[in-house]
Amino acid sequence: MSTDDFIEWLKRNMADADSGQPLHKRLKFSIEGAILSNSLKPGAVLPGERTLSDALALSRVTVRKAIALLVEEGLAHRRQGARTEVGSRVEKSLATLTSFSEDMSARGLEPGCIWISKQMCRPSPAEMMALGVSADSQVIRMKRIRTADGIPMAVETSAVPARFITSPDLIGDSLYEALERLGAMPQRAIQRMRSRPASANDAQHLQCDLGLPLLVMERRCFLADEQIVEFTESRYRGDAYDFVLELKR
Repeated sequence: MSTDDFIEWLKRNMADADSGQPLHKRLKFSIEGAILSNSLKPGAVLPGERTLSDALALSRVTVRKAIALLVEEGLAHRRQGARTEVGSRVEKSLATLTSFSEDMSARGLEPGCIWISKQMCRPSPAEMMALGVSADSQVIRMKRIRTADGIPMAVETSAVPARFITSPDLIGDSLYEALERLGAMPQRAIQRMRSRPASANDAQHLQCDLGLPLLVMERRCFLADEQIVEFTESRYRGDAYDFVLELKR
């Protein structure tokens, strides 16, 4: 959507909005509509405050309040140079065992992978504990940046005992596709979640601010016969990922 088309969208939607709402909320809901309808793609740069103010005959304070609400809800992110970009916020259920690729595809987003490393090596102490393997065994360790429509969403480090995958070359962009092909698809998992601030490396990989809250998920996956097949630590951008759990009484 071009800037002119976007501004026309905003004019139409603000005219149709509830006139009883404050102007900044009417503008916020109109921009939100363009984002949620995918008319504005993740990573798209919003017009500047002055441009929106002049085009819509609104004060810059009104525009600034609307943008602030979008940023607060994770629908937009402020970048260096006073740019505001459309965000990509994803919900993930904690009740279903799915891969990152499956999560993104189910939401109409294109999953991607930027490899940092992929190797066969000795397990770390944490991997030994999680996988139940000895210090002299071998694991396939993979570290990668997971993306949705090209936007970095998570840094993921996975380890799989080499008896299940004998070479890192057998793994493409999806670990679960490789495990399914090799007859080692996980059937259940135990997950633990905590928060931590983004380190310098995290910020570089995720293109986020240093210290941004991350959601850190540790997952151990089991086969039907209870063998542990995978240990993964995923560091999700807290401003782009929501975890949802359905509770019943």
